[in-house]
Amino acid sequence: MTKAAELAKMGEVLTNSQIGGRRNIVINGAMQVAQRGTSSTGLGASSGYFTLDRFQTTFGSTAGRLTMSQVAVTDLPGFANALKLDCTTADTSIAAGENFRLQTLLEGQDLQQLKKGTSSAEKFTVSFYVKGNASATYMLELFDGDNSRHNTQQFAVTSSWNRISLTFAGDTTGAFDDDNAVSLYLNFWLHAGSTYTGGTYTANTWASNTNANRAVGISSFFDSTDRTLEITGLQMEVGSQATPFEHRSFGEEIVLCQRYYYKEAQTRSLFIYQEGNVFHQNNHFFPTRMRTNPTCAIATTYANAGSISSTLVANISTQGCIVSFDAGAVNARLQYANFTADAEL
Repeated sequence: MTKAAELAKMGEVLTNSQIGGRRNIVINGAMQVAQRGTSSTGLGASSGYFTLDRFQTTFGSTAGRLTMSQVAVTDLPGFANALKLDCTTADTSIAAGENFRLQTLLEGQDLQQLKKGTSSAEKFTVSFYVKGNASATYMLELFDGDNSRHNTQQFAVTSSWNRISLTFAGDTTGAFDDDNAVSLYLNFWLHAGSTYTGGTYTANTWASNTNANRAVGISSFFDSTDRTLEITGLQMEVGSQATPFEHRSFGEEIVLCQRYYYKEAQTRSLFIYQEGNVFHQNNHFFPTRMRTNPTCAIATTYANAGSISSTLVANISTQGCIVSFDAGAVNARLQYANFTADAEL
């Protein structure tokens, strides 16, 4: 790149305010937070969030299975963690409707700076570090769920860490809703049948969704039990230049993640007496306001005396809930519980 071109790029970066904090729209891009656990095996039968926060695996009709883990990084300076996928059951007979996507989902109200659906729609750049066990080609799809539009770009994986930088055109059609629902899906297509691969690949072009064009030309992650994929440093920012990855502290990152999912390690009860029985109740406040009223569930309970006959999570809001225990006897004392609050997109 010539000096003039470098200066022009820097001018664009300054215009788009890409220097400074809060450039990265993606949460947990350095793969630091894994509240649900650091490893989950046998994935492929159902979709969901299993390990690293904000990263969902979506499967359709595949016999392939994998392990998803948060792993330590020792060969990429500046990064300590990565998301790793490891194929444990291959699927080389690919039916038309099969698919496997690694996804992170973004709220519409966090995307208004892209100016989508206006004549001033901004370009934006998605960058990430990736490596596998061998060469492969996969697809990054930006899917606009509000308007059923998408844009795709292929990327190559080798057995060494490489930084991929993909700039997407601004889309002058279809604005993102300004609310707390999902508007944009970042889809890493890693396995797909002809329903999704049988069309035409046109790089970096926004269009109404056509399923056949979503994963054209990709390798299959499930082609061998030797297949692995690691990814870290995922960043999405306004502008056509990939700036250095924006590292946030673990404290900042976990609070951002807890807007969507919160795992309480141990909640201590209070005593409430009613009609001779012992009821224990804890008014619990979440660390941050959650995206929406979460679904709460008790995982485990503990009583240091007596027993717990029932538990209840009630009065759930974006800010907290009440966890109640029915001890059933006056000699029951301190009660504890582990519970989760889920407000994922």
